[in-house]
Amino acid sequence: MKETKKIKTKRLIIRKFLSSDWADLWEYLSDERVVKFEPYEPINQQQSKEIALSHSKSDEFWAVCLGGKVIGNIYLEEVVEGSWEIGFVFHYDYQHQGFAYEAAMVMIDQVFAQGAHRIFAECHPENRASWKLLENLGFIKEAHLRKNIFFKKQ
Repeated sequence: MKETKKIKTKRLIIRKFLSSDWADLWEYLSDERVVKFEPYEPINQQQSKEIALSHSKSDEFWAVCLGGKVIGNIYLEEVVEGSWEIGFVFHYDYQHQGFAYEAAMVMIDQVFAQGAHRIFAECHPENRASWKLLENLGFIKEAHLRKNIFFKKQ
């Protein structure tokens, strides 16, 4: 997104990652329940430090903060001109409370306000919570691509 540094919602602050966010990132990305439908295994502390540093240099990853704590992240990237992909991962203790909806909706609104033509998401076929969230955000399931992207097997 263009030059956005920080976005405030009713309950959240969405900002660029800092390398010092590694501990909060590790707290939720090391949880098997959180990464169950992700294409990677739970991470260790060293991996968390590397990911936080990488995210801090990226324009695609956004830290979602409640108070001073990172409770999740939003991925948002323009993959083809005017066409953006969104993804999200949230701490288990902060799921099912509307935080992901609140963060994703404001990010979607920002991207469309800047001229996006389309926003899409890819989701594990068995991840019912994410499918429900995407539908609540206004997404419509257009396809079921059996071998489009890799998701680890349950």
